[in-house]
Amino acid sequence: MTEETKYGIKRVVNYTYEEAVVKITAALAEQGFGVLTEIDVKATLKKKIDQDFTKYVILGACNPGLAYEALSEEMDIGLLLPCNVIVYEHPENGKTVIGVIDPEMMVQATGRTDLVEFAKNVREKLQNAIAAV
Repeated sequence: MTEETKYGIKRVVNYTYEEAVVKITAALAEQGFGVLTEIDVKATLKKKIDQDFTKYVILGACNPGLAYEALSEEMDIGLLLPCNVIVYEHPENGKTVIGVIDPEMMVQATGRTDLVEFAKNVREKLQNAIAAV
């Protein structure tokens, strides 16, 4: 079951953190998204500020066709790309959580009402990916 947040959609899954990263990456690929960046938050915080943190990754997902379409309409929308996807191990209960950004919220920041349908399309693809895990 997914849960809406102010700026995304998240879901608790019955997989380990490591399994969830693999599964969401595959599910994103099925929706036409590739992962351009992978930020291991746990390792970065340990290395940069010597702080321990829960297993947490930020995946920068991009669908090239959709990115081209968005950038063709609004050059500065690149500031909102790629679509962030998170996977983390909840520090209190150990459950694995997957979350995706809500593209409709991102498009609201542009003030471009003509991009609302586009954002709905991207949101549907991200929802499909998270639901597949």
